[in-house]
Amino acid sequence: MNWQQLYFEIEKSYADPISDALSELGAHAVSFEDAKDQPILEPGVGETPLWNQVTVIGLFEEGWDLNFVLAELDRQFPKKFKWLKTSPLQDQNWERAWMDGFEAIQFGKNLWVCPSWQSPPDPDAINLMLDPGLAFGSGTHETTALCLRWLEQCPLEQQFVIDYGCGSGILGIAALKLGAKKVLGFDNDEQAILASRENAIRNQINDQQLQLHRVDVNGNPSIQPCDILIANILAAPLRTLAPLFSTSVKSGGKIGLSGILKGQAEELINIYSTWFNMNPVEQDHEWCFLSGTKI
Repeated sequence: MNWQQLYFEIEKSYADPISDALSELGAHAVSFEDAKDQPILEPGVGETPLWNQVTVIGLFEEGWDLNFVLAELDRQFPKKFKWLKTSPLQDQNWERAWMDGFEAIQFGKNLWVCPSWQSPPDPDAINLMLDPGLAFGSGTHETTALCLRWLEQCPLEQQFVIDYGCGSGILGIAALKLGAKKVLGFDNDEQAILASRENAIRNQINDQQLQLHRVDVNGNPSIQPCDILIANILAAPLRTLAPLFSTSVKSGGKIGLSGILKGQAEELINIYSTWFNMNPVEQDHEWCFLSGTKI
């Protein structure tokens, strides 16, 4: 089946009611995009922020009467939206299309992250075979890339590593591939735990090497001090978790923090400098990576 998309612009206060109306008028899906290039950097817990001006996209079956849809919206919300365009959308195997766009990527000198459905470009390299599934972390985002490049440079042989916010398991598995003895992976999302376990199996990593734990949203786990802790999450939880992380790294151990925007780096350096000798900031576009050694 082919599809057609209806685009129009609204103020954010009308986003939810118009979305509901589109669904009642036959839309199979409704999505929102930024209409005026307004950045939203980091939402608070439980928030679903929208831009002040929103482009709404309704997805309808081919042949559906979009003139009727627009007339009905105009009746319900007179002069509250601006019609932009309609466009056809050819059906395809969306999972296959995503897979075709995910290519092997090299990090550092000898570490590759490879899609699980492709052959590694360098069979003699350290190859991490990955299928992110629904969990965050494929190496294509700057935050993950910064973490992987840092891990590739760390002395990981026989080290105990914590991966806090493990997502797809990419960082913990990379650490093990690079010589770590054991990794504890933590996440508050059950899908992340499942994806990490599946990717561990895909890379011949057993349950003793990568031990996965779901974090209780009502409290933080008791963690044995490690040699290296890496956390690719966001600035807000990194602030909150700083005291926990400070007790979770051995003296002389290393910490790596990512998911941080340029304007957030200085504050986090000041916080973590209480317990760590912090290194200069590493940056990839607007994203920053912080690292340090436990005092």
